[in-house]
Amino acid sequence: MTAVVHTRAELATQRAQLRGEVAVVMTMGALHDGHAALLRAARDRADAVIATIFVNPLQFGPQEDLDRYPRTLESDLALCRQTGVDLVFAPSVTEMYPHGDPAVRVDPGPLGTVWEGASRPGHFVGVLTVVLKLLHLTRPDLTFFGEKDYQQLTLVRAMVADLDLPVQVIGVPTVREPDGLARSSRNRYLSPEEREAARVVPAALRAGADAASRGASPADVLAAATAAVTGVALDYLALTDPELRPLTPPVGTDAGPVVEPPADGRARLLIAARVGTTRLIDNAEIRLARGSQ
Repeated sequence: MTAVVHTRAELATQRAQLRGEVAVVMTMGALHDGHAALLRAARDRADAVIATIFVNPLQFGPQEDLDRYPRTLESDLALCRQTGVDLVFAPSVTEMYPHGDPAVRVDPGPLGTVWEGASRPGHFVGVLTVVLKLLHLTRPDLTFFGEKDYQQLTLVRAMVADLDLPVQVIGVPTVREPDGLARSSRNRYLSPEEREAARVVPAALRAGADAASRGASPADVLAAATAAVTGVALDYLALTDPELRPLTPPVGTDAGPVVEPPADGRARLLIAARVGTTRLIDNAEIRLARGSQ
């Protein structure tokens, strides 16, 4: 049985009844198979699962799609029930921010100003502020975030470590459509023609990964990925280490000094592009040949 609450008081009452290890999955609603994977991962690991559904205005910029963002609470609740969620917290904006826009917010540091942070100034301030509030309100032992939003996942891990929060952050692999496109609530905005064009986003990641598997240097990996991008407006394309420091000068943005590849070859390929009016992001873990420069 899934309990659904909308206020802090109701949440506190229901949270007190949960026993054992508790996990939370934070969402903005419009749930899809990617969210279902997060909820199932939480269900497999924890004794009880909380899902939050809240469209957070703090993380939307002035020209972004807050009003356009889909609100599908009834179908969201149905998916929560199907995946065995114990408790859903779906607050209003005034319930989350009872004193209005918070004057005190979480500073994400330098990583919050590059990649997505450069394209969406202030975005990660809003993300980390609401994540911290929801961690305090739900008091979980575990929290699950998708690797699709890899920079978000990295920043949440950094916040938890730096602020000594008693929660384990677990990343869950990206769920993809049959054509390779990462599952996203924004995919619904794509026309059939735009959906076809959007396939170059995961194709670029595959091209970079294929080049890396053949022993290509970081520069050649990025060049292979870049060559695969056609028909969309590229925002940025970058090859980084796992902490998102660039391994070679990126395409479309500046993200600070280049660093040496890790000894074990672990790297991340990141892409953001506009298809029509819809902005898509994606990434993939790749392995560089040891000693590649």
